[in-house]
Amino acid sequence: MKRSGTADMPLHYGHIPKWLAERMSRLGLAITEAIIAEYGTAEVLRRLSDPFWFQSLGAVMGMDWHSSGITTSVMGALKSSVNPLSKELGIYICGGKGKSSKNTPQELLLYSDRNGLNGNELLRCSKLSAKVDNTAVQDGFQLYMHSFVVNTEGLWTVVQQGMQDGSSTARRYHWHSAAMQSFVEDPHTAICGRNQGPILNMVAKAASPARDAILSMTAEHPSRMIAEVQQLIMPRHHDVRSKDVDLKRLGAMLWLTHDKQPADFEELLLLQGMGPRTLQSMALVSEVIYGTPSRFTDPARFSFANGGKDGHPFPVPVNVYDETLSILSKAIDKAKIGQGEKLEAIQKLAELSRQAEKDFTPNDNFDELLERERSESWKYGGKTIFGDARPPGGGQLNLF
Repeated sequence: MKRSGTADMPLHYGHIPKWLAERMSRLGLAITEAIIAEYGTAEVLRRLSDPFWFQSLGAVMGMDWHSSGITTSVMGALKSSVNPLSKELGIYICGGKGKSSKNTPQELLLYSDRNGLNGNELLRCSKLSAKVDNTAVQDGFQLYMHSFVVNTEGLWTVVQQGMQDGSSTARRYHWHSAAMQSFVEDPHTAICGRNQGPILNMVAKAASPARDAILSMTAEHPSRMIAEVQQLIMPRHHDVRSKDVDLKRLGAMLWLTHDKQPADFEELLLLQGMGPRTLQSMALVSEVIYGTPSRFTDPARFSFANGGKDGHPFPVPVNVYDETLSILSKAIDKAKIGQGEKLEAIQKLAELSRQAEKDFTPNDNFDELLERERSESWKYGGKTIFGDARPPGGGQLNLF
């Protein structure tokens, strides 16, 4: 069994305000439905196993773009919205954070029984993935969250996270069933991250081949290991900086949605009256749904869709968020009854952004862009965990 990637992030505590949690659930469901409609449930599992795509998904949903909170909040939002429709969607999410993780066996066995799956085997995979990351590989991170996502065909993905109090960091582990082998024979593609000391395998007596394989990895050249596994290491700074994003990609998208606006945009989207700020959000949401893996190397860029709950890179524009949700949800509903023009139009947005990048040269105005988004946030119902955004000069809330 291959772990598909890891992500190292600053350890953040706090809560998700109700106004954002509800919207995250709805947007997460809409994105999931769109991916299933276009590619099927297996593609949802593959994407959840990609640490870069997962981080981008959390950013586009309005979470802190780099923190450990993305893991629990995204999986919690998806579970609350996807599971009630699991029969229709063909996908189900078990477990979660803390005590919820202990419910994984019961939830998994119940879902397996309803869908004719081998529940005991799936439960074994769930337990072993946690055992390997929590015990077999002692990297200093103690698991506190375990989510097991399965479809009606028995394919699965695990997203789990551990914390290391001493360094105030968290590490997210991704597993994917597509490369089925064995948990006791080279279970990891690689183990990447800062050196935490000796790696010790403590799985079982029959795991000596795995112990040898894991220990032998310390002799591998780092370039070989990095090439074989996806590793995302997020910075400690909370604010979004120009070095955190691909400025050509971001600039081309902003130019397209705010400045150029092709004459056929309204006809293309079949949505007369939708403003450039909503187009900006829709373009990034479209890329999360339809983008190829290489498009998610800079997850911070996706925070420019709906901001962040702590005000980075700017307050969450609630009005834009709601309009984006409405457009995407209506498009999915139309596609379900065979009228997929709007869903195709949303897909076209991602294509137009990619085309615009070919000859685009970004300006050195990243700070001005952030200032504009922050100063205009109040126009779009901007909110953070600290309160509502206010007009400049009118006692604007100090978020930074």
